[in-house]
Amino acid sequence: MLTQQSPNPLPPWLTIIRLLRWDKPAGRLILMIPALWAVFLAAEGMPPIPLVGVIILGTLATSAAGCVVNDLWDKDIDPQVERTRDRPLASRALSVQIGIIVALIAMSCAGVLALYLNSFTFWLCVAAVPVIIFYPSAKRVFPIPQLVLSIAWGFGVLISWSAVTGSLEQATWLLWGATVLWTLGFDTVYAMSDREDDKKIGINSSAIFFGDYAADAVGLFFASTAGLLAVLGVVMSLGLGYWIAIAIATIAWAWQYSRLRQPDLPRPVYAEIFRQNVWIGFVVLAGMIVGSIL
Repeated sequence: MLTQQSPNPLPPWLTIIRLLRWDKPAGRLILMIPALWAVFLAAEGMPPIPLVGVIILGTLATSAAGCVVNDLWDKDIDPQVERTRDRPLASRALSVQIGIIVALIAMSCAGVLALYLNSFTFWLCVAAVPVIIFYPSAKRVFPIPQLVLSIAWGFGVLISWSAVTGSLEQATWLLWGATVLWTLGFDTVYAMSDREDDKKIGINSSAIFFGDYAADAVGLFFASTAGLLAVLGVVMSLGLGYWIAIAIATIAWAWQYSRLRQPDLPRPVYAEIFRQNVWIGFVVLAGMIVGSIL
């Protein structure tokens, strides 16, 4: 049963910002990071500044659309989960009609930006749309819905890389694999805070699927990410700066794994580890830039 929601105390424009999750920049940045990884590595140095701008704005528009679509799918589920019950559609602070309009506007903005890209990349953008739209339904039928999200995240690599080169190559797929595994790791951590609520509702998550071994699964995903990034560094002959960044990231992921193995972690710890992956991603990005130039 839905609980009675309190009236919305915020002005409409602030409520829409909450709907787009722009009040929580970590989730927007963590989608942007793999796209920036790809555009700088594909350029082997400094890519065209206008293209970087399109990639940044495109990820913001796409993640905004994805958040709204997710909330439209889950408007009757979110009120039953502690972490999500105050979202604008769940709390009825905004109507479904407004949610649909906002989603269409965000998708339209992403579509206009995609017109700047070459035709191959444009069609990759089109291919990503069904994954973005139907990902939220995966938790109802697929035991590891975080894998679907990871594949959606991986499109950021394919789109950004091909926007520079017009093609995909071995290094692209290594980066894609690292991105998918990294996303599967940090999103499983995110799902660990919702396990009890998700079990009561009867929806799936990777945290539930791996059960008592969820922390070990995350450790394996992070270790595999580091491994693929190391292979990528060899294939692309990246410099010392890259290897220093990968070493820092690997140490951070190992530390996070050790924390996740501790019993009875409070819920805020999972969100903290998720946010830490934002700066880890930017450390890796800095290493990629320096390693490509020097």
